[in-house]
Amino acid sequence: MENLAVVDLRHFREGNPSLQERFVETLGKAFNEIGFVIVENHSVTPSLQKALYEKVEAFFALPPEIKQRYIVPGTAGQRGYTPPNQEHAKNRTVPDLKEFFHVGPEITDSKDPLYYRLPKNVWPEEVPGFRETVLLAYEKFLETGRELLRAIALYLDLEETYFEARIQNAPSLLRLLHYYPLSPTTPIPEGATRAAEHEDINLITLLIGASAEGLEVLTREGKWLSPIVAPNQMVINVGDMLQRLTNNRLRSTTHRVVLPPPEKRHLPRFSVPFFLHPRPEVSLACLPSCIDDHHPKAYPDTTAEAYLEERLVEMGLRK
Repeated sequence: MENLAVVDLRHFREGNPSLQERFVETLGKAFNEIGFVIVENHSVTPSLQKALYEKVEAFFALPPEIKQRYIVPGTAGQRGYTPPNQEHAKNRTVPDLKEFFHVGPEITDSKDPLYYRLPKNVWPEEVPGFRETVLLAYEKFLETGRELLRAIALYLDLEETYFEARIQNAPSLLRLLHYYPLSPTTPIPEGATRAAEHEDINLITLLIGASAEGLEVLTREGKWLSPIVAPNQMVINVGDMLQRLTNNRLRSTTHRVVLPPPEKRHLPRFSVPFFLHPRPEVSLACLPSCIDDHHPKAYPDTTAEAYLEERLVEMGLRK
């Protein structure tokens, strides 16, 4: 495999039944075989990406004492700023070489219990237009993710709208990531990298092109693949919640972000993934249609909330 499969979201959104069916099959096949796919013609336009990265870079350029004002205690890093040396991959103890800022949904329906349960967003006053730009990006990522979940539902022989109510006002996260530059004299702990090998927690992750190379995906053959992604494309991958729900029919694949060669380590890397989650009360029990004699049930029943809490502890974000 030289690169990930590429699908055009317009074929699902606007195409004839034949193109739509081909999109669904290609997407499902890629998620079954490697858990990753590249999507073209998504809703996060090049102009929005440019504006978003300008805000991201401006925030992380702020002095540490300013950024620390936006740490939100008690949220396990689920809102606001998380400084360096906080998050590590599951089954590791060395923190990743990164800092990040999280934005969740802005729920306006006070009748939804999540209106009161989920933490509120915080907005850096020092970066003009940050809130407006980031919220627009959140909306467009979610729009793209909703379309992809409709296609996934069809691939699984479910109702096309199966995921709709399950992701309404859900605690999906837009993560603004800064892999900070490393000088030749910066001490790097043994085993540390930008993002150690891991699998994502959520249903699906949507990632627009990062400002530098580094993403690697582990194939079934045990080899690391470096996807070739054009600036207008988006990388999508399956998370552990969708893998559990589909009883391993769709794969949550190990991936990582490696350190660049020494001569490039003084350069920063910015990245913006969107982690699409279900509502906390949603069951992750394996779908009956994904269980048979050849594929016995692989996971105990749990909810999205319970599983998320378990993983936050494993990552060092929840004590």
